[in-house]
Amino acid sequence: MFLHGIFPPITTPFYPDGKLYLRKLEQNVEQYSRTPLAGIVVQGSTGEAILLSDEERREVLKIARESAANEKVLIAGTGIESASETLRLTEFAAELGYDVAMVRTPHYYKGQMAQPANMLAFYRFVADRSPLPVIIYNFPQATGYDMPAEVVIELAEHPNLIGIKESSGSIEKVQKMVEGTRHIKRSATVTETFAAVTGRMLKAAAGASASAEGGELVTVGALTGTAGAKPSSAAVKVVGGLKTRQKEVGFQVLVGAAHKLHPSLEAGGVGAILAFADCAPTACYEIYAAWKDGDAALAREKQERIAKAAERVVGALSIPGVKYAMDYNGYFGGTVRLPLLPLTADKKTEVEQLLENIRN
Repeated sequence: MFLHGIFPPITTPFYPDGKLYLRKLEQNVEQYSRTPLAGIVVQGSTGEAILLSDEERREVLKIARESAANEKVLIAGTGIESASETLRLTEFAAELGYDVAMVRTPHYYKGQMAQPANMLAFYRFVADRSPLPVIIYNFPQATGYDMPAEVVIELAEHPNLIGIKESSGSIEKVQKMVEGTRHIKRSATVTETFAAVTGRMLKAAAGASASAEGGELVTVGALTGTAGAKPSSAAVKVVGGLKTRQKEVGFQVLVGAAHKLHPSLEAGGVGAILAFADCAPTACYEIYAAWKDGDAALAREKQERIAKAAERVVGALSIPGVKYAMDYNGYFGGTVRLPLLPLTADKKTEVEQLLENIRN
């Protein structure tokens, strides 16, 4: 699976009484689908997943999946403290058609989790059984547990653990993980222009090809290299209107700190899952695009433009700040769920000032 690019970990909209506002969820996902973002993360930390019931999590995953554009990579946040419950939610996401599962580190029993064997066992249990490729989610600011780079490097050997969302903000840690996993080589299906292609996209394209007059059914296995010989990275295959090729990827490190996006990419990151992209997706993408084009000066300029706003809105004001920033920038943020509280009037004014030159 090719995970390069920028992904927003979308928020969960609520009515003022705290019930899910699913129509606004649909609208937000449809708006994100029209941006240059690589995909969408549903039910991450910014989605207040930990404050939802199991039924609500499933409903949000379902509606977001139905509302997203076919060409966007869909990542489901499925991490729960229990390995068995994590697997159960991951299986549900797979049934809906998600492409990747993002599993946060269990952290409640911190004394036990500090022992590497526990975390290794947890992720291997899930990865062994998961119908979806899995990315680790390390967010020590929220969990109080920071997964050591050495544990990540060991887990990266598992064929179904394809990457990590590293939200510690440590550039040195990104470098260490990239260096420690550089030997891992895997193949991912991409388009001719090196955008991600998932099994879900291939199935849709294959179905369209088979139904067309004179169309020839090409198996997904043949396209992904799971049937017969491994395809050449230079070979182009066509299904429907979709042209694909294989690209070599390693263990993919995505970061979670928008105010450090450019240096994280320079350190070896391949992309990011950014809460600031919920309210300013294009501004975040522009940093990635400039870096990808090799224009370091422009990337630094774009980075400086959002650094203060991203650090303050996401890092200090957290989900209430992100949601108000979304309201200000043309998305639906709305209210938060208790025990979180909405921003005060002075904080709203601060957000508006920070985003004055970062309109979406």
